[in-house]
Parts: sequence; C-alpha cells; structure tokens
Amino acid sequence: MDILSIVYNHLITDDFIKSKAFERIKYYEYPETGDVDNPFIIIDPLDGGEPINFADNTWTKIDFLIQIDVWSHNRLETLNLANAIRNVMWNKFGFAQRPGPKEYDQGVFRDARRYRGFLYREDFNNL
Repeated sequence: MDILSIVYNHLITDDFIKSKAFERIKYYEYPETGDVDNPFIIIDPLDGGEPINFADNTWTKIDFLIQIDVWSHNRLETLNLANAIRNVMWNKFGFAQRPGPKEYDQGVFRDARRYRGFLYREDFNNL
C-alpha cells in the first residue's frame, strides 16, 4: 500500500491546497530555507506501516504515522494550509492529528503535524 500516493491524491482534491501548493507537494524533499518562495508541503512517513488487527493469522489493517509539513513565508497561510490538510486527513482517512514541531527560521514558518490512523488492506479478495 503506497500511503504517500494515497495521501497526495487526496490532498490535491482540496481546492485550497491545490491552489496554494499543487506543484510543491513532495515526499521526503525538504526545501532549503531560501527556496521557499511559495508554500511547500512535505509528506514524510514516520514509519513504514505496521500490520494490526489479525483474523485467522492474517492482518486486516495497517497502522500509519505520517508527518506533513507546511512551509511558507506567511504565518497565516502556513496555518490555513495546515488546517486544510488536517481536515483532509480526518475527513478522508479518519487519521487523528498529533502534535508536531512549529518553527520560524529566516523568514520561513514551518508547521509540522503528525497523523496517526489505519487503513484496511485492499487485497482481501486475493488471499
């Protein structure tokens, strides 16, 4: 299960997120402070996904912990994007938000939030 692509594809369905950062939603690639002319969103899985909930010796769900960072020069824009992401993560996946670091450095605001939740496996028919 490619959680990065799944999350990305849901983020770009949100009109606000898409309008602010469509070409700048990345996996693992953190921008240099001087490269943040426009908002950046970085999706970073903090674990590879852990199989949970077993039935007949077969796992039924995967538990994920994902960090999604928003970087921009504008504090309110950073906050609004982070809140829009929070809404997508809750409404589309049911992932709960956990605290993450908030930083300000050389004119760039960073709001990093962590999301924990699970997805059911998709290959039950092939078992």
